[in-house]
Amino acid sequence: MAKIGIIGGSGLDDPNILESSKDIEVDTEFGKPSSKLKVGKIKGVDVVLLARHGREHTIPPTQVNFRANIQALKDIGCTHILATTACGSLKEEIDRGHLVILDQFIDFTKHRKTTYYEEFEPGKMFHTVMADPFDEDLRQILIKACKELKIFCHEKGTVVTIEGPRFSTRAESHMFRQWGADVINMSIAPECILANEAGIPYAAVAMSTDYDCWREDERPVTWEAILDIFAANVKKVTDLLVNAIPKVK
Repeated sequence: MAKIGIIGGSGLDDPNILESSKDIEVDTEFGKPSSKLKVGKIKGVDVVLLARHGREHTIPPTQVNFRANIQALKDIGCTHILATTACGSLKEEIDRGHLVILDQFIDFTKHRKTTYYEEFEPGKMFHTVMADPFDEDLRQILIKACKELKIFCHEKGTVVTIEGPRFSTRAESHMFRQWGADVINMSIAPECILANEAGIPYAAVAMSTDYDCWREDERPVTWEAILDIFAANVKKVTDLLVNAIPKVK
């Protein structure tokens, strides 16, 4: 039986989507995760919800203990992980409120623990294959769920992850566009990397909230503007998760 870990990003970690829920406080060999684990069910499927930035959004992106978060979900028996994240659009066609089912990432972080392997045992080197970091079966489930719910989504997208908490300069934003990135956020790396190292299939749905700052015909992104887009579109993400989770085997 599947047991689904949901990692909720900024504004996308509503605990009310769970039935018969309870909180569990856990610890791992890599420290405490960002929040207590909220354990419950969605349509009869066991689900564990973890708030990436803490329940009160007190943990800045670079300070998230990604290793503890993934380890906590593995320790409690999660067989799959579905992540949600806010993102900025780097493409004209990805409008505010659009969902993107990510298929690639570019890791532009500099200060994070990006692996569980800080040393190798003699003769036991380990190098994780990362050509296709997002699980294709989970991606297709999310895409199918969007179609069933008549929610528009971009079926592919490359996300570039930056440290934060600051937003990009215009020069950086234009550079990321030249690199071929479709959206930008502060969370997917190393989270996706660590899920792969832990052997847990991982997929992520990103909600576009802004155009970063590459468009010079409008004001650069602000946190207040992002919150407005959350409020208008967050139900699409929760509806998507509720529809997709029973399809995971």
